[in-house]
Amino acid sequence: MSSLFSSDAKVLVIGANHRSSSLALRDRLFLDEPEIIPFLDQLKAAGVEQSLVVSTCDRVEVHAVDHDVVKATAAIVGLLAKRADLDVETLKSQLYTYQDQEAVRHIFRVTSSLDSLMVGEPQVVGQVKDAHRFAVEAGTVGTELERIFQAAYGTAKRVRTETAIGERPVSIASVAVQIAKELHGDLGRCKGLLIGAGDMGELTAQNLIEAGLRDFTCIHSFDGRAKRVARNLSCHAESFEKRDRLACEADIIVTSMNKRSRVVSTQMVSQALKVRKNKPIFLIDTGIPGDVDSAVNDVDGAFLYDLHDLEQVAMAGRASREAEARAAERILEKELLAFFKGKEERVAVPLVSALRDHFENERQAVLAMHGQDAEKATRLLINRLLHSPSEELRSLAATNKKKDWDKVSALMTKLFLKEN
Repeated sequence: MSSLFSSDAKVLVIGANHRSSSLALRDRLFLDEPEIIPFLDQLKAAGVEQSLVVSTCDRVEVHAVDHDVVKATAAIVGLLAKRADLDVETLKSQLYTYQDQEAVRHIFRVTSSLDSLMVGEPQVVGQVKDAHRFAVEAGTVGTELERIFQAAYGTAKRVRTETAIGERPVSIASVAVQIAKELHGDLGRCKGLLIGAGDMGELTAQNLIEAGLRDFTCIHSFDGRAKRVARNLSCHAESFEKRDRLACEADIIVTSMNKRSRVVSTQMVSQALKVRKNKPIFLIDTGIPGDVDSAVNDVDGAFLYDLHDLEQVAMAGRASREAEARAAERILEKELLAFFKGKEERVAVPLVSALRDHFENERQAVLAMHGQDAEKATRLLINRLLHSPSEELRSLAATNKKKDWDKVSALMTKLFLKEN
C-alpha cells in the first residue's frame, strides 16, 4: 500500500475500544483531560512527529503521522503499556493498529459516530474536537493531521445533515424523558443517578437535566470517568462504593457501564424500594450489553427500560436505522475518495507552480523586447516555450524506444492537442 502523503509520512491509529478490549483495560488506559497534554508531550519526547489522543468511555486511541511507522508504533505501544502497567506483548493482544488509508477511514468513522456502541451518538464529534484542541495546544498537530481532521469534520457534518443516523440516540433519550415525566411528574422534585460513563448514558442524563432534573449524581468504578462526566453535566460525582445508598435515594437510575456484567441486581433494587417505602424507581439501561438484571422487571415498583424498549417507542413509524447507517457509510466512502484524490493531486502542485513561474518569466522577457509588436512577441514566446520540449521530443524519437515514445506522445496529445 502506498503512503497517503507525498512526503512519505504515514498515518497511524493505535488503540483499544469496546470491541477489542475489556473495560478493565480501557479504565487503565483512560486519560482524564489534565493528563492528555502531558501524555502528548511524552509521545513527542519519544520521537512521534504528530499525535492526537482520543480518550472516552468507549475508546482510548492515539492518532499519529510519522515517517517511520516502526519507530512510532514502538513508542506509542510502549507508552500505552507503561500507562496500563502491562508488558508490551500482553497489551498488544487487545490493541488494533491501522495505517494510511485504513487509518484515515477509521478516523472518519469515529468522528462520524459510525464506530460507536450507539451509532449516531451526538457527543462523539465534540469529544474528537476536544482531543484535537488539546493536541493543538500541545503543538503535536502538523499539516497532515490537521487536513485529516478537517476532512473528518466535514464528513461528520454531511452524515448528520444528509441522514437520520443521529436521530436514533436523540430520540431514545427523548423517549426516556417522556416516560420519566409520565411516571414521576415534575422532574424538578426528583433525584437522578448515573452509573457509568458511556455516551448514551451521558446523553440520556443530559436530556433529563435539561427537562428539569437538577439533582443528579454520577458514579463509576473509575473515579476519573465519573468526575469527567460530572463536569460535563454540571452535576455531582460520588464514590462507586456508595451506589447502594445512592440507589435508595434515586427516583431515576441511568446505567451506562457497558461492562458485560450486571451492575444493578434485583436485590439492590428490591432493597432500595423497601427503603423508599415502594416509591417507584425508573431504570434506564443504556448499557451494551445490559447493565441491569432483567429480573428487575418482575419487582413491583421498578420500571426497567433498556435501549430496545426505548427504541421500539422512538422508531415507531420511521425508517429503519440500518438504512440510515448504509446511507451514512456511502457518504463516508465518497468523502474518503475525495480526500485521497486531493492528497494525490497535491503531488503535482510544485511542478505546476514551477511551470507557471517559468511561463510567466518568459512572458515578461518577451514583452520587454517586443511589447509594442504583438505578432513578434507572441511568435517569440511560442518559440521559447517550445524550444526545450521540441529538442527533448526529437531526442526521444531518435532513440527508437517505441514504448517510451508512445507513452510520451499520448501524454503530450492529452495535455496540449486534445480538444476541450
